[in-house]
Amino acid sequence: MPATTLQKTNQRQLPQDFERMFKENHDLVYRAAYRITGNSEDAEDVLQTLFLRLLRRECPPDIEANPKAYLHRAAVNIALDIVKVRGRNVSTDGNEIELEDTRPGQDRQRRSNEIQCWLRGALAQLSPKAAEMFVLRHVEGYDNAEIAKMLGTTRGTVAVMLFRARIRLKQSVRTHLGATS
Repeated sequence: MPATTLQKTNQRQLPQDFERMFKENHDLVYRAAYRITGNSEDAEDVLQTLFLRLLRRECPPDIEANPKAYLHRAAVNIALDIVKVRGRNVSTDGNEIELEDTRPGQDRQRRSNEIQCWLRGALAQLSPKAAEMFVLRHVEGYDNAEIAKMLGTTRGTVAVMLFRARIRLKQSVRTHLGATS
């Protein structure tokens, strides 16, 4: 079957050049998922889940118009779902043992890991759109105009959502650190 024609699998339509779309965007999807989950296995799961969903379901019309934006948004949403589920399924049976490493710098690394875990949890508490915008702006380094174009919205909407997300994250920091006000 030629790659330039619309393919059908189980009576479902796939975007043109599905394999090419995967090859061009799998790094984008993996990086977005990894930055949210902080775990390579989870990022791989997000990558597989996203593209398997596209194979199993009818593809949304906006994927043809802007595949990078659609795939990034979907990766962030799936990754946030994983982080939320992981937060609810924390083991409380007391059987887990944490071995302490006495090498210099390990305390700093452990605190850094704690902060990253907290941030992932805090991002999971935001709306998916706000979390996606926050990651695009403050992790991926896109400016508000680029984010607006990717997500099909205005720069003003992006600015307002980022402002609100920062407020919620600041409140979360205060709560996490046990500060009042």
